[in-house]
Amino acid sequence: MNMTPEFSRTFDIREAGGPPVVLEPTEDERKRLAARFQLASIDEMRATLAVTGEGQVFEARGQVNARIMQFCAISGEEFAVTIDEPVALRFVPPQNDHSPDEEIELTAEDCDEIEYEGTSFDLGEAVAQSLALAIDPFAEGPDADKARAEHNLAGDAAAGPFAALAALKKD
Repeated sequence: MNMTPEFSRTFDIREAGGPPVVLEPTEDERKRLAARFQLASIDEMRATLAVTGEGQVFEARGQVNARIMQFCAISGEEFAVTIDEPVALRFVPPQNDHSPDEEIELTAEDCDEIEYEGTSFDLGEAVAQSLALAIDPFAEGPDADKARAEHNLAGDAAAGPFAALAALKKD
């Protein structure tokens, strides 16, 4: 089984503080990312990040921009979405100061940390995950209202969790 991420770009920590890093996946990488994120396509994707470091902790801050074709959560039809999302990533060495059975309390800051080992980390995969978090899984396309009306999913009947099943039963 291949464990290499679809969009892998290793960043050497000795390059921190240098010029901004620009990451753009190839067409094949965009296709594989689209499949992973259940998108019709990723037509364009670009991240521009400034990477800085202090000791063994590194931060990558910048922007990820993408043009994607997403499936409507209601009709299933494709529609275009533009993503322009700030990125703030923090890379830290592994924290091995707890036993395997010990309960760990995470703060909001801890959730944004990505552990790395050695002298590099995968900046491409971190950007891919940032893109995934920016995608609205319940986004509705321009024909969502029409699809609701066609399948009788509008109004009070659509209020409960079983509304879609009830609408199917009426057919």
